[in-house]
Amino acid sequence: MRGAFTHPGRLLFASIACVLGAAALTYVIDPLQLFRPSRLIAPFYSDDTRVQNAGLIRSQSFDAAFMGTSLAIHFRQSDIDHALGVHSLKLAMTGSNSRQQGFVLEQAIDRGAKRVIWQMDDFIFVDAADIETDPYLSADLYRGTAKGIASYLFSAAMAKESLFALLRSVPPLRQPLTRAAPFLPIKFALEDVDDIYALPRDVDVARAYNAKRTLAAFAYITDPVRSRFLGEGYRYDAMVRHFEHDAVGLIARHPDVTFDIYFPPYSILQFVAMRDASPATLKIVTDITAVMAQRLTQLPNVRLYDFRAIKDVTHDLDNYGDVIHHSPIVDAKVLSWLAHGEYRVDPKAPLASLDELKAQVEAYRLKQPGRPGEGRDP
Repeated sequence: MRGAFTHPGRLLFASIACVLGAAALTYVIDPLQLFRPSRLIAPFYSDDTRVQNAGLIRSQSFDAAFMGTSLAIHFRQSDIDHALGVHSLKLAMTGSNSRQQGFVLEQAIDRGAKRVIWQMDDFIFVDAADIETDPYLSADLYRGTAKGIASYLFSAAMAKESLFALLRSVPPLRQPLTRAAPFLPIKFALEDVDDIYALPRDVDVARAYNAKRTLAAFAYITDPVRSRFLGEGYRYDAMVRHFEHDAVGLIARHPDVTFDIYFPPYSILQFVAMRDASPATLKIVTDITAVMAQRLTQLPNVRLYDFRAIKDVTHDLDNYGDVIHHSPIVDAKVLSWLAHGEYRVDPKAPLASLDELKAQVEAYRLKQPGRPGEGRDP
């Protein structure tokens, strides 16, 4: 033999050494802060909330969890804390379903959350993968199982993030690499937890949210070519089942946690679109939200709020960037309503706000462009 290692043997040894070295780097730098809050280097955060939340729950201190979909994703933790007097952790995940939300909230409650602020709508209860087989959210990563830890440590993507974080910690490189981070193929580029999936503070609200954009979105989703998608995933029995399991089940398991749940202020055009292009879907929406309102208001640790029939907001199309996503101005209103207990659903009349919404949807008529009163009730 020419040496202790043949050429293939040396290659295998070098490969193993590289893999172990990358895993060691990820463990030491820990970009997700899964093992410990960042101390060796300045922490950075990612907008990939389904992954980032696993680290936030373990590394941050909090007494309240804020959950929702893209309708809640732009809230800032500092604004939530200021309005509601809590120390919050924002866990909203764009496009998330009730299985994902319930699972993540369970982890946050186990780590000390005593209050949950939950933006809840009908669509999160559509049928989707079980959390154990969900391809978009790793239950093992959240649970810290051997499989989850291994997937983290031996991830090439995490090794890349760790290497970049290490380079960024070198004083002469910190500023140029931090400025360049948004334009590089890395995910952990945010210096402040408050900026995770939040709109820039200098966003041009009037340009991003206005009636023109809202009406264009309405025309798009009601086009006969696409209108069938309004009802995609809406199956009443499945939605009720997921609501009972993912929401009511979670709430019942934690009677010492206060749940502030709110139905978000969609624009009126979301419901008008269903009325005109998919009436069967609208019936499912109203039926499922009737069940939700009746069940949630009977749970002693739940305060339910319904913001869907506030005409001053929902009929003002300048508040929206499409038919559902509202502006930061409305974000602030939502926090104010929650802080002052406004629009809370009365357990003695749980369907009152829904009945008001149904009346508004039935009466609403969209005027033709250029005519007075466009987009408002006659």
